Amino acid sequence: MAFNITVNGEKKSVDVDPETPLLWVLRDTLGLTGTKFGCGIAACGACTVHIEGVAERSCSIPVQFAADKNIVTIEGLSKDRSHPVQKAWIAEDVPQCGYCQPGMIMATTAMLKDIPNPTDDDINTYITNICRCGTYNRIRKAIKRAAADMAGTAKAG
Repeated sequence: MAFNITVNGEKKSVDVDPETPLLWVLRDTLGLTGTKFGCGIAACGACTVHIEGVAERSCSIPVQFAADKNIVTIEGLSKDRSHPVQKAWIAEDVPQCGYCQPGMIMATTAMLKDIPNPTDDDINTYITNICRCGTYNRIRKAIKRAAADMAGTAKAG
């Protein structure tokens, strides 16, 4: 069955089973491999993308529910890593293995749209992605740096 989705600003038609998780459509059908498979049950957040501007875990969303919606993956956040969150991640040397980081970045960008100056409690509430390397202190620092950069203020620390 064919579904129309808009991914990173480009309209796509995909001919897949309606129950196929969006994650596999993005990775296997469209070749956008930045979004990662972690757990398959929407617990870890490695597969986080934006659907209509909301951070969603794509491993648990059948493609039929993403039809005719705007989807942004890590590849669509910026073409050159110039998004403030990506820049903060680099500046704070967040990734170790990097596997979870695309999902973590996508969750963070969605949070910062709603909460431009998050507290530690906000971060704990909204960023529930799992990092097996345990870079949570650097993640928190990068989130605060990105928030400050997006607000046009000096580096948070």
